[in-house]
Amino acid sequence: MNKKVSRRTFMKQATVAAMATPLIVPRLSFAAAPSGKLQHAAIGVGGQGRHDLRQIFSSGKVDVVALCDIDAQTLEKGSKEYPGARLYRDWREMLEAEERNIDSVNVSTPDHTHAPAAMTAIRKRKHVFCEKPLTHEIYEARRLTRAARRYDVATQMGIQIHSHDVYRTAVRWLQDGAIGKVKEWHSWCSASYSMADKGRPKGSDPIPDYVDWDLWLGVAPARPYKEKLYHPFKWRCWRDFGGGATGDFGCHIFDPVFTALGVRKPLTVRVEPECVSDEVWPAWVVSEYVFEGTPLTADRVIKATWRDGGKQPPKSLSPDFPEGYEFPSSGSMLIGEEGTMVIPHVAAPRLYPVEKFKNYPKPDLEPLNHYHQFVEAALGNGTAGANFDFAGPLTEAVLLTNVANRFPGETLAWNARWGRFKNHREANQFIKRDYREGWDIRGL
Repeated sequence: MNKKVSRRTFMKQATVAAMATPLIVPRLSFAAAPSGKLQHAAIGVGGQGRHDLRQIFSSGKVDVVALCDIDAQTLEKGSKEYPGARLYRDWREMLEAEERNIDSVNVSTPDHTHAPAAMTAIRKRKHVFCEKPLTHEIYEARRLTRAARRYDVATQMGIQIHSHDVYRTAVRWLQDGAIGKVKEWHSWCSASYSMADKGRPKGSDPIPDYVDWDLWLGVAPARPYKEKLYHPFKWRCWRDFGGGATGDFGCHIFDPVFTALGVRKPLTVRVEPECVSDEVWPAWVVSEYVFEGTPLTADRVIKATWRDGGKQPPKSLSPDFPEGYEFPSSGSMLIGEEGTMVIPHVAAPRLYPVEKFKNYPKPDLEPLNHYHQFVEAALGNGTAGANFDFAGPLTEAVLLTNVANRFPGETLAWNARWGRFKNHREANQFIKRDYREGWDIRGL
């Protein structure tokens, strides 16, 4: 079924094929466009997708020429904001029809669609901005990273605070040696994507005429539609579609530590979760990592702990905090040989002991816009900071927790070179999943 939708009729015919195909004018590059701007298409235009597209468009160097969303109501709102943009329900059809008309896309969908849509765009040599986590599966992260490099496209993952001066200040202080070499770090998040019922809901609800449920499911296994349990937000709670609190916030909160210390290779991961379910994510986890050390770490390895669901590290881990100190609701703590740094999510970093660092100079940083940096990279001006060479390994490390939480208390040894667990055959079955029949994606 052709999912192209005419502006006048798509609300009335949300699940019916459009009557016409847009005229495709061959174009070799953005420079050939009448406007001289980047020709851009959006996959997912509701919620975060609406925000992403607005920020990309605000660069003043982008023409939005096509919009895609499985939700006709969301698509209608987008069409009013970007009049003249061609409208689609199926991202596969959009990328096929618009291949010679566009230079770039943003992928702002539920997690399970990130890799399929981004890979398809990359193989067509389109520049890609993709929301975090970069992928739903570890295998996808590695494949997507390699594809971006092979096809030489500009990329950026949607970890917006990467470009904010608060995270960049933390990075600069750590790299300048403010707290000396780092001995260990702890990251945590207050979010909890918990479902009271740990199993799959029974029965089904009528599918709204404005939602294409089959397209929403995409590569994921088929299941009946249930109102408000998946679309538009609670998909984050379900293993088939989202990544729980770990997937939603791990890339954000690990980001400044990965950037500053240059950590890349996890060696082991061990998780204690609130529950083990094949359907939903735990309400909380405590995940203990060991990473290969770097020149900025105190030893050849560095221990890291991730906590979500509101759990926080003991304040007694550092002797540098003042009496009565309280952690921010989400963030990271790095314990160094000469002090302690706390990086709130999202606020300026703090150095302890307070008296020792009260006059520590702040770096003079030029403002950066995460989205505009992607646009400039796509136009050939530099490289975006959260490109997939950085974002892929970061995502991979975060997703290790989402595999290991199936095996409470077991230490899983990770072979970063081969992308497999060295000591756990059963865990290796969760590195990659088979896509639903009819949804084969080249490159994945």
